[in-house]
This record gives sequence, structure tokens and C-alpha cells, in this order.
Amino acid sequence: MKTVLFKDLRIKQLSVLLISSFIIISCGSSKNVTAKKNSGTKTITKSENLRKLDSKFDGKVSKSINELLGDAEKYLGAPYKFGGNTSSGFDCSGFAVKVFEENDFKLPRRSSDQAETGNKIDIKEVKPGDLLFFATAGGSRVSHVGIVHDIGNDGEVKFIHASTSKGVIISSLNETYWNKAYLHAQRVL
Repeated sequence: MKTVLFKDLRIKQLSVLLISSFIIISCGSSKNVTAKKNSGTKTITKSENLRKLDSKFDGKVSKSINELLGDAEKYLGAPYKFGGNTSSGFDCSGFAVKVFEENDFKLPRRSSDQAETGNKIDIKEVKPGDLLFFATAGGSRVSHVGIVHDIGNDGEVKFIHASTSKGVIISSLNETYWNKAYLHAQRVL
């Protein structure tokens, strides 16, 4: 009897470990990224480069984008749930799917597939409603998505997303973690 209970416990522990590892890889850990300037000696980090962003956003947001962002904001504080796409819990791509679905636009379920939808745009071109993609597990594989929420007068890009640690929140691309993990932006609307 003790052997059976011990095996059940080990299987449960292994399952929890595997699920936890997958969550961390899908929307969690960061990587270091730098880009060398052609001058040879000075290295400019990606975060310094994005913080000096000269946004071309004019501040005007259409009614449909405002409605989309309003739908996203109503989920602020919803918990993270792997595979979730309801207010009881979201993962990053499930959150994007739900918000866009509520606004009559269908996105693929996986963030890596969402990253192929629409048109790739330069970070200087982003506006609210665009999607930002990140490699939170290192490398260059898309593993996280957020929806551009607003762009400050100083060019700071804020995005709404489902984070593994805090659920649905608004974050800034100026935060070192997100800045280092940033890959590219897509316009789907």
C-alpha cells in the first residue's frame, strides 16, 4: 500500500514539475539581447535602443480600437491560467483571442501563429490595438503576446497582456524584462 501511495505522489510531483516548467517557458523567463552599433566599440543594448523610441503615433485612436481596448481592460486583474481563455483565467494568447473575438476578429490560438497574422511593423509604427511578440524563453521563438494599450508622449509603449505571475496587467516595453524579450510587432486590424 505504501509503495502505491509513494508512486502516486511521485507521479503527481513530476506532473506539477512538468506543467510548471512549461508555464515558465511559455510566458515567463527572459533572455539577454544586445545589438552592436556599427561604430565598433560602443555596444547599445536593445533596451537602450527601444527607450529612445521616436514613435510616429499621432495619438488618434479609432472607435473600434477604443472598444477593443475597453474589452481588454475589463479583464484587468483576471488570473493567469495555462490554456485559459475566459475571465476565470487566461494565458497570453487566450487573452488576445478572447479580446479580438469579442470585437469580431478571429486570431489563431497560439502566440506563435498569431505572430504570423497581419503585417509585421516597425516598433516606431505601433499604435494601440497592434500585437507585440516576445521570446520569454530565450532564443527567437515567439512565446508571449501582448496588445498595445497606449503610447506615451515620450514614445513609451504600454501593452496589456496575461502574465504568468500577475494575470492580466498593463506593462511597459521600457521594463528591462519585456524590452529584452521583445521580438516584433504585428498589425492585424
